[in-house]
Amino acid sequence: MARIKGAMMTRKRRNKVLKLAKGYWGAKSKHFKMAKQAVMKSGNYAYIGRKQKKRQFRQLWITRISAAAKLNGMNYSTFMNGCKKAGITLNRKMLSEIAITDAAGFSAIAEKAKAAL
Repeated sequence: MARIKGAMMTRKRRNKVLKLAKGYWGAKSKHFKMAKQAVMKSGNYAYIGRKQKKRQFRQLWITRISAAAKLNGMNYSTFMNGCKKAGITLNRKMLSEIAITDAAGFSAIAEKAKAAL
């Protein structure tokens, strides 16, 4: 059987990894073995970071809603329970936007939530 040399594909694979590692410090951007390890690890960090981003934004929205609810004389859990019973189906992202930009609008929502309880 004939010998197959894989120079072109090997070079393409190496160059792809080295391109992803561009900007890394020292040998991590120059040597293939180090670059491959760094790219794999950074890929894992990026994956984890995408999950954490969702978590952190939800936490931020809840904090904003909680602060606005306290200004209207109720805590976060009571406010959300009242919203659910009143049939207000706004998500936390929108509620936090309303709390920041439109205090009067949030107060109206809070009054409806209080009335539903």
